[in-house]
Amino acid sequence: MIRIYKKLIKDDSLKILADFEPNSWVHIVGPSEGELEVISEKFSIDIGLLRDAVDFYELPRIEVENSNTFIYTQFPYNEGNNVVTVPVLFVIGKNFFITVSDKEFPGIKRFTDEKVDFYTTQKTKLFLLLFSQINATYNAFLLRIIRQIKSSRIKLEKITNRDVLQLVAFEEILNNFLSILVPTNSVLKSLLTGRFLRLFEEDEDLIEDLFLDSGQLIEQCRSNLKNIVNIRDAYSTIMTNNLNSVIKLLTSLTVILMVPNIISGLYGMNVTLPFSQSPIAFITLTLSIVILSAIVFILFLANRFF
Repeated sequence: MIRIYKKLIKDDSLKILADFEPNSWVHIVGPSEGELEVISEKFSIDIGLLRDAVDFYELPRIEVENSNTFIYTQFPYNEGNNVVTVPVLFVIGKNFFITVSDKEFPGIKRFTDEKVDFYTTQKTKLFLLLFSQINATYNAFLLRIIRQIKSSRIKLEKITNRDVLQLVAFEEILNNFLSILVPTNSVLKSLLTGRFLRLFEEDEDLIEDLFLDSGQLIEQCRSNLKNIVNIRDAYSTIMTNNLNSVIKLLTSLTVILMVPNIISGLYGMNVTLPFSQSPIAFITLTLSIVILSAIVFILFLANRFF
Protein backbone atom coordinates (compact mmCIF):
# COMPACT_ATOMS: atom_id res chain seq x y z
CA MET A 1 0.00 0.00 0.00
CA ILE A 2 1.35 3.39 -1.03
CA ARG A 3 0.15 6.67 0.47
CA ILE A 4 1.50 10.08 -0.52
CA TYR A 5 1.35 13.06 1.83
CA LYS A 6 2.33 16.66 1.31
CA LYS A 7 2.35 19.68 3.56
CA LEU A 8 4.16 22.91 2.79
CA ILE A 9 4.83 25.69 5.29
CA LYS A 10 2.09 27.77 3.65
CA ASP A 11 -0.45 24.91 3.88
CA ASP A 12 -3.01 24.79 6.69
CA SER A 13 -3.49 21.02 6.60
CA LEU A 14 -1.90 17.81 5.36
CA LYS A 15 -2.76 16.81 1.80
CA ILE A 16 -3.20 13.25 0.59
CA LEU A 17 -2.12 13.04 -3.04
CA ALA A 18 -3.15 10.62 -5.77
CA ASP A 19 0.25 10.90 -7.47
CA PHE A 20 3.73 11.99 -6.50
CA GLU A 21 4.64 15.65 -6.39
CA PRO A 22 8.03 17.17 -5.49
CA ASN A 23 8.67 17.60 -1.75
CA SER A 24 6.07 15.01 -0.74
CA TRP A 25 6.27 12.04 1.62
CA VAL A 26 5.75 8.59 0.08
CA HIS A 27 4.67 6.19 2.82
CA ILE A 28 4.77 2.49 1.83
CA VAL A 29 3.40 -0.29 4.07
CA GLY A 30 3.58 -4.03 3.28
CA PRO A 31 4.67 -3.41 -0.32
CA SER A 32 4.27 -5.98 -3.08
CA GLU A 33 7.10 -6.71 -5.48
CA GLY A 34 5.27 -4.68 -8.13
CA GLU A 35 5.02 -1.63 -5.86
CA LEU A 36 8.74 -1.84 -5.07
CA GLU A 37 9.51 -1.95 -8.79
CA VAL A 38 7.33 1.13 -9.40
CA ILE A 39 9.09 3.09 -6.62
CA SER A 40 12.50 1.90 -7.84
CA GLU A 41 11.83 3.09 -11.38
CA LYS A 42 10.15 6.37 -10.42
CA PHE A 43 12.88 7.52 -8.02
CA SER A 44 15.86 5.74 -9.64
CA ILE A 45 16.51 3.65 -6.52
CA ASP A 46 18.21 0.25 -6.58
CA ILE A 47 15.39 -2.22 -5.93
CA GLY A 48 17.72 -4.29 -3.73
CA LEU A 49 17.87 -1.42 -1.25
CA LEU A 50 14.07 -1.33 -1.15
CA ARG A 51 13.80 -5.10 -0.68
CA ASP A 52 16.10 -4.82 2.35
CA ALA A 53 13.37 -2.71 4.00
CA VAL A 54 11.10 -5.77 4.27
CA ASP A 55 13.86 -8.21 5.25
CA PHE A 56 13.35 -9.08 8.93
CA TYR A 57 17.04 -9.95 9.27
CA GLU A 58 18.20 -6.53 8.09
CA LEU A 59 20.22 -4.70 10.74
CA PRO A 60 20.27 -0.90 11.25
CA ARG A 61 22.71 0.85 8.95
CA ILE A 62 23.14 3.96 6.82
CA GLU A 63 24.01 4.17 3.11
CA VAL A 64 24.29 6.88 0.47
CA GLU A 65 23.57 6.27 -3.21
CA ASN A 66 22.97 8.81 -5.99
CA SER A 67 22.82 11.65 -3.41
CA ASN A 68 20.01 9.77 -1.59
CA THR A 69 20.49 8.79 2.05
CA PHE A 70 19.15 5.37 3.12
CA ILE A 71 18.69 4.80 6.85
CA TYR A 72 17.59 1.37 8.08
CA THR A 73 16.38 0.57 11.57
CA GLN A 74 13.66 -1.52 13.24
CA PHE A 75 10.73 -0.78 15.53
CA PRO A 76 8.94 -3.06 18.06
CA TYR A 77 5.60 -4.50 17.05
CA ASN A 78 2.99 -6.68 18.77
CA GLU A 79 2.36 -9.81 16.73
CA GLY A 80 -0.23 -11.83 18.65
CA ASN A 81 1.30 -12.60 22.05
CA ASN A 82 4.83 -12.04 20.75
CA VAL A 83 6.87 -8.87 20.47
CA VAL A 84 8.93 -8.69 17.27
CA THR A 85 11.02 -5.99 15.64
CA VAL A 86 10.05 -4.86 12.14
CA PRO A 87 12.53 -3.24 9.72
CA VAL A 88 11.85 0.22 8.35
CA LEU A 89 13.67 2.25 5.71
CA PHE A 90 13.90 6.04 5.51
CA VAL A 91 14.99 7.45 2.17
CA ILE A 92 15.89 11.14 2.18
CA GLY A 93 16.24 12.51 -1.34
CA LYS A 94 16.60 15.93 -2.87
CA ASN A 95 12.88 16.44 -3.48
CA PHE A 96 11.26 13.44 -1.84
CA PHE A 97 11.02 11.52 1.43
CA ILE A 98 10.15 7.81 1.47
CA THR A 99 9.36 5.39 4.31
CA VAL A 100 9.09 1.66 3.67
CA SER A 101 8.09 -1.02 6.20
CA ASP A 102 6.29 -4.33 6.22
CA LYS A 103 3.99 -3.28 9.10
CA GLU A 104 2.29 0.01 9.88
CA PHE A 105 4.69 2.49 11.41
CA PRO A 106 4.08 3.12 15.15
CA GLY A 107 2.28 6.34 15.91
CA ILE A 108 1.72 7.17 12.25
CA LYS A 109 -1.81 8.30 13.10
CA ARG A 110 -0.36 11.15 15.17
CA PHE A 111 1.28 12.46 11.98
CA THR A 112 -1.68 11.92 9.65
CA ASP A 113 -4.03 13.49 12.24
CA GLU A 114 -1.58 16.43 12.43
CA LYS A 115 -1.00 16.07 16.14
CA VAL A 116 2.70 16.44 15.28
CA ASP A 117 3.81 19.69 13.69
CA PHE A 118 5.80 18.81 10.54
CA TYR A 119 6.29 19.80 6.89
CA THR A 120 7.24 17.42 4.11
CA THR A 121 9.69 20.01 2.76
CA GLN A 122 11.74 19.65 5.98
CA LYS A 123 12.75 16.08 5.22
CA THR A 124 15.52 15.71 7.81
CA LYS A 125 13.32 17.04 10.60
CA LEU A 126 10.46 14.76 9.52
CA PHE A 127 12.81 11.79 9.63
CA LEU A 128 13.97 12.74 13.15
CA LEU A 129 10.38 13.17 14.36
CA LEU A 130 9.49 9.71 13.02
CA PHE A 131 12.64 8.30 14.59
CA SER A 132 11.69 9.79 17.96
CA GLN A 133 8.39 7.90 17.67
CA ILE A 134 10.38 4.66 17.34
CA ASN A 135 12.28 5.46 20.55
CA ALA A 136 8.98 6.23 22.29
CA THR A 137 7.61 2.85 21.18
CA TYR A 138 10.68 1.03 22.52
CA ASN A 139 10.30 2.92 25.79
CA ALA A 140 6.62 1.91 26.09
CA PHE A 141 7.46 -1.77 25.57
CA LEU A 142 10.33 -1.59 28.06
CA LEU A 143 8.15 0.04 30.75
CA ARG A 144 5.63 -2.79 30.36
CA ILE A 145 8.39 -5.40 30.71
CA ILE A 146 9.93 -3.60 33.70
CA ARG A 147 6.59 -3.63 35.56
CA GLN A 148 6.17 -7.37 35.02
CA ILE A 149 9.77 -8.09 36.08
CA LYS A 150 9.24 -6.11 39.30
CA SER A 151 6.04 -8.06 39.92
CA SER A 152 7.97 -11.34 39.59
CA ARG A 153 10.62 -10.09 42.00
CA ILE A 154 8.01 -9.15 44.62
CA LYS A 155 6.38 -12.61 44.61
CA LEU A 156 9.69 -14.48 44.32
CA GLU A 157 8.79 -17.18 46.86
CA LYS A 158 5.51 -17.90 45.02
CA ILE A 159 6.93 -17.78 41.50
CA THR A 160 5.58 -20.45 39.13
CA ASN A 161 6.92 -22.22 36.06
CA ARG A 162 4.74 -19.93 33.93
CA ASP A 163 6.49 -16.92 35.49
CA VAL A 164 9.90 -18.44 34.70
CA LEU A 165 8.87 -19.04 31.08
CA GLN A 166 7.64 -15.44 30.91
CA LEU A 167 11.03 -14.22 32.15
CA VAL A 168 12.76 -16.30 29.48
CA ALA A 169 10.49 -14.68 26.86
CA PHE A 170 11.35 -11.22 28.24
CA GLU A 171 15.05 -12.09 28.06
CA GLU A 172 14.67 -12.99 24.38
CA ILE A 173 12.80 -9.74 23.68
CA LEU A 174 15.40 -7.62 25.49
CA ASN A 175 18.27 -9.31 23.65
CA ASN A 176 16.44 -8.64 20.39
CA PHE A 177 15.97 -4.99 21.36
CA LEU A 178 19.68 -4.71 22.16
CA SER A 179 20.66 -6.20 18.81
CA ILE A 180 18.72 -3.36 17.16
CA LEU A 181 19.35 -0.44 19.54
CA VAL A 182 23.14 -0.78 19.66
CA PRO A 183 23.70 -0.46 15.87
CA THR A 184 20.92 2.17 15.73
CA ASN A 185 22.87 4.21 18.25
CA SER A 186 25.90 3.95 15.97
CA VAL A 187 23.77 5.23 13.06
CA LEU A 188 22.70 8.27 15.10
CA LYS A 189 26.31 8.91 16.07
CA SER A 190 27.26 8.82 12.38
CA LEU A 191 24.49 11.29 11.53
CA LEU A 192 25.92 13.77 14.04
CA THR A 193 29.06 14.08 11.90
CA GLY A 194 27.00 15.80 9.17
CA ARG A 195 28.53 13.64 6.41
CA PHE A 196 25.25 11.95 5.49
CA LEU A 197 22.66 14.69 5.95
CA ARG A 198 22.68 18.45 5.88
CA LEU A 199 21.90 19.45 9.45
CA PHE A 200 20.63 22.68 10.88
CA GLU A 201 21.21 23.57 14.52
CA GLU A 202 17.71 22.37 15.47
CA ASP A 203 18.34 19.08 13.66
CA GLU A 204 21.60 18.54 15.54
CA ASP A 205 19.81 19.10 18.85
CA LEU A 206 17.15 16.55 17.87
CA ILE A 207 19.78 13.96 16.88
CA GLU A 208 21.67 14.51 20.14
CA ASP A 209 18.44 13.99 22.09
CA LEU A 210 17.70 10.83 20.10
CA PHE A 211 21.25 9.59 20.66
CA LEU A 212 20.92 10.10 24.43
CA ASP A 213 17.45 8.49 24.49
CA SER A 214 18.74 5.52 22.54
CA GLY A 215 21.66 5.16 24.97
CA GLN A 216 19.22 5.17 27.91
CA LEU A 217 17.11 2.48 26.22
CA ILE A 218 20.22 0.33 25.80
CA GLU A 219 21.08 0.73 29.49
CA GLN A 220 17.50 -0.14 30.49
CA CYS A 221 17.66 -3.32 28.40
CA ARG A 222 20.97 -4.36 29.97
CA SER A 223 19.77 -3.52 33.48
CA ASN A 224 16.61 -5.57 33.07
CA LEU A 225 18.54 -8.49 31.60
CA LYS A 226 20.63 -8.48 34.81
CA ASN A 227 17.44 -8.36 36.89
CA ILE A 228 16.03 -11.35 35.03
CA VAL A 229 19.25 -13.33 35.58
CA ASN A 230 19.19 -12.40 39.30
CA ILE A 231 15.55 -13.48 39.64
CA ARG A 232 16.23 -16.77 37.89
CA ASP A 233 19.28 -17.41 40.08
CA ALA A 234 17.32 -16.57 43.21
CA TYR A 235 14.45 -18.82 42.12
CA SER A 236 16.90 -21.64 41.42
CA THR A 237 18.51 -21.18 44.86
CA ILE A 238 15.11 -21.18 46.59
CA MET A 239 14.01 -24.32 44.75
CA THR A 240 17.30 -26.08 45.58
CA ASN A 241 16.98 -25.08 49.24
CA ASN A 242 13.35 -26.29 49.37
CA LEU A 243 14.35 -29.57 47.75
CA ASN A 244 17.18 -30.04 50.27
CA SER A 245 14.73 -29.40 53.13
CA VAL A 246 12.31 -32.01 51.79
CA ILE A 247 15.09 -34.57 51.31
CA LYS A 248 16.38 -33.88 54.83
CA LEU A 249 12.87 -34.33 56.27
CA LEU A 250 12.24 -37.58 54.41
CA THR A 251 15.65 -38.92 55.42
CA SER A 252 15.00 -38.08 59.06
CA LEU A 253 11.58 -39.77 58.98
CA THR A 254 13.14 -42.83 57.34
CA VAL A 255 15.73 -43.12 60.12
CA ILE A 256 13.06 -42.70 62.85
CA LEU A 257 10.84 -45.35 61.25
CA MET A 258 13.78 -47.76 61.02
CA VAL A 259 13.80 -48.13 64.85
CA PRO A 260 10.39 -49.87 65.09
CA ASN A 261 11.15 -51.83 61.90
CA ILE A 262 14.39 -53.24 63.34
CA ILE A 263 12.80 -54.21 66.67
CA SER A 264 9.65 -55.67 65.13
CA GLY A 265 11.82 -57.49 62.56
CA LEU A 266 13.91 -59.09 65.28
CA TYR A 267 10.90 -60.22 67.27
CA GLY A 268 9.23 -61.46 64.14
CA MET A 269 11.80 -64.25 63.79
CA ASN A 270 10.73 -67.79 64.76
CA VAL A 271 13.45 -68.23 67.43
CA THR A 272 13.66 -67.85 71.19
CA LEU A 273 14.22 -64.20 72.15
CA PRO A 274 14.39 -62.29 75.48
CA PHE A 275 10.95 -61.54 76.96
CA SER A 276 9.33 -63.60 74.24
CA GLN A 277 7.46 -65.67 76.84
CA SER A 278 6.64 -62.71 79.07
CA PRO A 279 2.90 -61.71 79.28
CA ILE A 280 3.89 -58.04 79.05
CA ALA A 281 6.25 -58.52 76.07
CA PHE A 282 4.03 -56.60 73.66
CA ILE A 283 3.68 -53.60 76.00
CA THR A 284 7.42 -53.61 76.74
CA LEU A 285 8.36 -53.71 73.06
CA THR A 286 5.86 -51.01 72.21
CA LEU A 287 7.18 -48.71 74.93
CA SER A 288 10.75 -49.41 73.83
CA ILE A 289 9.90 -48.49 70.26
CA VAL A 290 8.18 -45.26 71.35
CA ILE A 291 11.03 -44.24 73.67
CA LEU A 292 13.82 -45.00 71.17
CA SER A 293 11.92 -43.23 68.36
CA ALA A 294 11.36 -40.22 70.62
CA ILE A 295 15.08 -40.11 71.50
CA VAL A 296 16.04 -40.17 67.78
CA PHE A 297 13.40 -37.51 67.04
CA ILE A 298 14.73 -35.23 69.81
CA LEU A 299 18.30 -35.68 68.57
CA PHE A 300 17.27 -34.73 65.03
CA LEU A 301 15.26 -31.78 66.34
CA ALA A 302 18.21 -30.54 68.40
CA ASN A 303 20.44 -30.70 65.31
CA ARG A 304 17.80 -28.87 63.21
CA PHE A 305 17.10 -31.69 60.80
CA PHE A 306 13.46 -30.55 60.75
